Amino acid sequence: MNNFEYNDSILSLINVKKDFIRLDGSVLKAVDDISFHVRRGEVFGLLGPNGAGKTTTLRMISTVFHPTAGDIVVNGLSIRSHSKEIRKNLGFHSGGTGLYKRLTACEMVRYFGDLYGMSKNEITSRIDYLFELLELNDYRNVLCEKLSSGNRQKVSIARTLVHNPPILVFDEPTVGLDVIVAENLMKFIEHLKTEGKTIIFSTHIMEEAERICDNIALINHGQIFFSGTTSEIYEHSGAKNLKDSFFVLMERHNSQSSSMS
Repeated sequence: MNNFEYNDSILSLINVKKDFIRLDGSVLKAVDDISFHVRRGEVFGLLGPNGAGKTTTLRMISTVFHPTAGDIVVNGLSIRSHSKEIRKNLGFHSGGTGLYKRLTACEMVRYFGDLYGMSKNEITSRIDYLFELLELNDYRNVLCEKLSSGNRQKVSIARTLVHNPPILVFDEPTVGLDVIVAENLMKFIEHLKTEGKTIIFSTHIMEEAERICDNIALINHGQIFFSGTTSEIYEHSGAKNLKDSFFVLMERHNSQSSSMS
């Protein structure tokens, strides 16, 4: 398992837990004492099945939720006391992120620039850059509800990047996309890596994680049971691909947990 140095990281989760209270009063441990560190400029993958705790973890990183216990540190700032400053360093994109239908593509991105407190000139400059990069110039004044799914995805990415954050969080970004749009999105995320962005990439699609991630944390039932490079994952599992490795290491973890209980 990878042993990161805390001082090397731009993002650290330290013994983080998140509990939710069900209607019957019982406790759901959505995230159960996880820790990992993300180095500046790397793509860090959070890989697990639906319901594993990925989205809850990312929502804590993005300050939507606060941990029940533990801490999250971004650029040396604790989420518990510096949420506003942390949000300025983050861009959050989800495959399920909606757009305001009655705004044009340009108005949508400008709105988020305003939310981040950017000046009009800063927003205009970023829109010009991003719309050129994403090939959206022909759709600037088109209502979001009239855009194709691919162009809606591009507008969503543009509003994520408008404030030029150093850290980007992608939560299952290709869910529901056709194969062409999904491939274009993956290529764009690879481009962001060349710009030096730090990326946290959540997925349950093994091929995506193998393709794009420098390091991967395997998560299930709110617990990380292994983290490392794909080579380290293969070495420890004895398997030849990420899918088989996931199940081998998960079964090993479950067996060890059972023997200790």
